[in-house]
Amino acid sequence: MEQGPTNDHLDRIQVLRPLLPDAGRLLSYLRQIDAVRTYTNWGPLASELESRLAVHLSLPAGCVTSASSGTAALVGAILAVAGRASSQRPLVIVPAFTFVATPLAAEQCGYRPYLVDIDESSWRLQAEVLSAHSLLSEVGLVMPVAPFGRAVPQAPWLEFHRRTGIPVVIDGGASFEAISAAPSQHLGEIPVALSFHATKSFSTAEGGCVITTDHQLSTQVNQALNFGFFSTRDCGVASTNGKMSEYHAAVGLAELDGWPAKRAAFREVAGIYRGLLDAIGLRGRAFTAPDVAGCYALLRCADPVEVSNVLRTFEASNIESRLWYGHGLHRQPYYANVSHDSLPVTERIAPLTIALPVAPDLSEATVERVVAAIGRGVRGRG
Repeated sequence: MEQGPTNDHLDRIQVLRPLLPDAGRLLSYLRQIDAVRTYTNWGPLASELESRLAVHLSLPAGCVTSASSGTAALVGAILAVAGRASSQRPLVIVPAFTFVATPLAAEQCGYRPYLVDIDESSWRLQAEVLSAHSLLSEVGLVMPVAPFGRAVPQAPWLEFHRRTGIPVVIDGGASFEAISAAPSQHLGEIPVALSFHATKSFSTAEGGCVITTDHQLSTQVNQALNFGFFSTRDCGVASTNGKMSEYHAAVGLAELDGWPAKRAAFREVAGIYRGLLDAIGLRGRAFTAPDVAGCYALLRCADPVEVSNVLRTFEASNIESRLWYGHGLHRQPYYANVSHDSLPVTERIAPLTIALPVAPDLSEATVERVVAAIGRGVRGRG
């Protein structure tokens, strides 16, 4: 068997190495915090970040509400649009192909997850298919997901909501890039919760936001993320504490300042991957920006044997990888007994879709090392 390089002499390549604004880029914002001495509760920097994000997304003021995390953004959106679960409609429909934050956020609001399968090509829930689901009379919420940053179009879900009356919250996850490219297609009345975690292309280190063009709903999101307070200190609705700190807003503002360059850097890395993978005959098997968010590069293996071979080759070459969504939510220990439809698409693609290393400053030589290891693994020579 052909031997690849052993990992004793190679630096480890992380599957994702975030790069956020350095101290120099943050300094002017930190000095503003020092001068004003407001550190949270939607202070001036958080408000500025919301305003600048609205401009970036071609939205009017008041459409963006910042949050302390992507999960907090989901909870705030759920409480604002649907409230806590009722005994008559206890279920939330969630795709089986997603990160665990999606159902966990719904559970914090009292909903019981019910898992359904995804579309083969888009990896998303399909509103038209779901419209005929037999359990809709028990469903109090539906949560479409933007898998790996593939943004969710608004129109089908707005029609689904109007037809069924069931509230919808879109887990936009890492879809900031795709939404920025086509805001009119992906933003509207239905709230979209984004994550700004350090692992995402656009990041505040930890944070998120909720976006909706429904200004009344935006106010309700604000209230849901602030102990149920609005204008007074009276708790009026089901709520949580999900406000973004001024320090995280400072990171977000500095990130926006340098966003064009960072986005271009991710695209350059994606282009290198595509070229090298095409050269070894894997065209169509790799998913990179702009098809997915820049913080992801994915390889679809042919079968479990190939997965095993590639991962074994990666380990020998000191390259990190993972299954971002595991084998599907129903394979997570906590959700092992959750109710679900038949899940053939998730069962087929989740175990075969492995993450490749990504960073905005990943060198061409490093990508070459990763692709060389993939080649050995695909040939079964790991």
